[in-house]
Amino acid sequence: MRSMWKSVAVIVVLLSWSAQAAVEEPQLCVGNYQTEEQAKEQLARFAATYSTQAQWQQRAQRIREGILRGVELLPLPKKGPLNPILHSKREHDGYTVENAAFESLPGVFVSGNLYRPTKGTGPFAGVLCPHGHWGDPNDYGRFRPDMQKRCATFARMGAVVFAYDMVGYGDWANAGWKHNRPDALKLQLWNSIRAVDFLTSMKDVDPKRIAITGASGGGTQTFLLTAVDDRVAVSIPVVQVSAHFFGGCVCESGMPIHKAKGYETSNVEIAACAAPRPLLLISDGKDWTKNTAQVEYPYIRNVYGLFDAADNVGCLHLAKEGHDYGWSKRVGAYKFLSKHLGLCLANVIDDSGSINENFVVIELKASLYVFDENHPRPGYAIDPSTTELPWSR
Repeated sequence: MRSMWKSVAVIVVLLSWSAQAAVEEPQLCVGNYQTEEQAKEQLARFAATYSTQAQWQQRAQRIREGILRGVELLPLPKKGPLNPILHSKREHDGYTVENAAFESLPGVFVSGNLYRPTKGTGPFAGVLCPHGHWGDPNDYGRFRPDMQKRCATFARMGAVVFAYDMVGYGDWANAGWKHNRPDALKLQLWNSIRAVDFLTSMKDVDPKRIAITGASGGGTQTFLLTAVDDRVAVSIPVVQVSAHFFGGCVCESGMPIHKAKGYETSNVEIAACAAPRPLLLISDGKDWTKNTAQVEYPYIRNVYGLFDAADNVGCLHLAKEGHDYGWSKRVGAYKFLSKHLGLCLANVIDDSGSINENFVVIELKASLYVFDENHPRPGYAIDPSTTELPWSR
């Protein structure tokens, strides 16, 4: 009998240790992780932990560390040479387009297109334009007409713009990289940090005027980069900041950036880490941002109030629209960047006084690739099937 009770006691202890370990292990918050009501209650719990600017700044620093630790970028890896590649410059009405890439890690190439203004000598503002998960491989990412219109318009307004591929899209896909890599979130956040390095390495770019804006998964990249990199001066996450939805892809929630031992946050607070820098939330009525005007925006605006910077945060809520970076959303972004980044809105205003994108030339997908038969990928490029990338501390 004593032996039996001893065995039971051992089992109880083991179960206790197992339960404790389960609680202490980092947890993933994926997709619709909680209900809308639970999300409101969570924000209320968060808000109760601070009431002053200093207390929020302490919390924000913990959130930044939580993100970087969760994606295994703490401490940050050593930054190597960018070794930029630029070619095939085309000149259009008020802007140029080049095919561009740089190395975020040795042999790992971040691919995209660089848009520049044709007027002025700078220094120009810099704008990063990541993209989201649009599905159709023949119509996604930086190749989409709406992306080309946004980038060209920003450029004509006076910015150097870099539209870059997510891992596994565009030139990455052509090389055999897959988007569903377990480290996709880590690699994409690092790519964004290095994209800031890429823009600020240009002599005609003002390092104090860097912005980022993207929709959906590009919105996730927008608020994550803004949270961890204070070189971002203005942030516009589009149709993505939600209290109950945490992103459904491995590149958004596949690593523990929201919850671990002694640490819990949400994308709302991650977006709020932009404070007091200018931030515009753009939301709609047909996806998980349907409550932004009543739930997420008031929470973030309260954070900005701690800095006496409520005028720096805005919300463009389009209740009858859906999940995209459509015309009215782009207009909101143009106006916000004109105000807070010093871009010239007059450069895209027509005779009727309206913003007009008709000057934009929609280029064919094939012309936008960085690597092709005439411009082959360097022979030392990393094998996309590798699970061990050349991170260096």
